[in-house]
Amino acid sequence: MAWLQREIELPPYPRGFHLITSHVVEALPEIRRLQVGLLHVFIRHTSASLSINENADPDVPADLDRVLAHLAPEDFPYDHTIEGPDDMPGHVKASLLGSSLTVPIRNGQLGLGVWQGIFLCEHRRNGGRRRLVLTVHGE
Repeated sequence: MAWLQREIELPPYPRGFHLITSHVVEALPEIRRLQVGLLHVFIRHTSASLSINENADPDVPADLDRVLAHLAPEDFPYDHTIEGPDDMPGHVKASLLGSSLTVPIRNGQLGLGVWQGIFLCEHRRNGGRRRLVLTVHGE
């Protein structure tokens, strides 16, 4: 395999950090055939983001969400308010965390650490379904 690209749609999630590693892996069964490669994950939205973080303790994503709420509060005097009070804070949070991740592929599996997972960071109360572009390169 040289290149593979697939787009997936995630179910709607409420505001917060949501483990989506299984969604990504299930969408790419071809990874099992690769000995070495890279997975690039890109989110096609401006008020949600992606993060690799701890996947074992539920306090970690909850704490991360609270820290971001403190850094980009809804009551800040934003100029861009036409889409509601949670929209501009969502853009700020997405800019801080980023819209893409790269994960190594090793021996047919994602090369994540034992306690690592891929998270959708939903920054809106009702962000709706989010779309990811998954690009794999490997052999």
